[in-house]
Amino acid sequence: MSAQVVLITGGLTGIGRATAVAFAKKGAKVVVAGRRDEAGMQLVDELRSFGSEAEFVNADVRNEDDVRAMVDKTIARFGHLDVAVNNAATEGQVGPITDQTAESFAATFDTNVLGVVLSMKHEVRAMQAQGSGSIINISSTYGHEGAAGASIYVGAKHAVEGITKSVALEVAKSGIRVNAVAPGPTDTGMLTRFTGTPKNKAALVKGVPLGRLGLPEEIADGIVFIASDAASFITGHILNVDGGHSAD
Repeated sequence: MSAQVVLITGGLTGIGRATAVAFAKKGAKVVVAGRRDEAGMQLVDELRSFGSEAEFVNADVRNEDDVRAMVDKTIARFGHLDVAVNNAATEGQVGPITDQTAESFAATFDTNVLGVVLSMKHEVRAMQAQGSGSIINISSTYGHEGAAGASIYVGAKHAVEGITKSVALEVAKSGIRVNAVAPGPTDTGMLTRFTGTPKNKAALVKGVPLGRLGLPEEIADGIVFIASDAASFITGHILNVDGGHSAD
């Protein structure tokens, strides 16, 4: 069986980077997409050290030409696309709704929602041509919960989950599975910016102190699982990888 070809947006830091490493260690061919060339090439060198065939593509998921080229370059390099992980996201402007503007809304939704829509559009195009594939969108526990002071981010992640379920139904007969992974509070730079909480302390989310933060590697394990043949009958699902955070 040939190695999986995996494309990861927002692949240079945090959960995206951990996911790239996890797939590379399993022998996958990995394409990481982001907007920083130097960081991208450094990550590619690391992935290749695990024996993976890896490439970096400079792409902004808010730009459809970039997204189209990102997918086409992946196909040109490796011949097909088995797994796409749509991880690129921003926390946007945190604060009360009275502080939000059309610009702060657009800045969050353009990356977190439009970026997912454009990525899926071209990933599905490629996967339909081959009759198979697995797409994993990265949501959040905030994709199905509320949070004071985070209305725009919460709204964007709710949108990601609804789009995931809808596209899963659209493409089910094409041999393509579409799921989302929803991390809880995870030890990344985004969480630190989002909460203002130092990474070495438990985050306070909805006023509930958590025992510890999730690790990017733990989220990556969930992504690798749902992309695998072991999850072949799972589609349209939101997989919570949150240490029980959403069980309350």
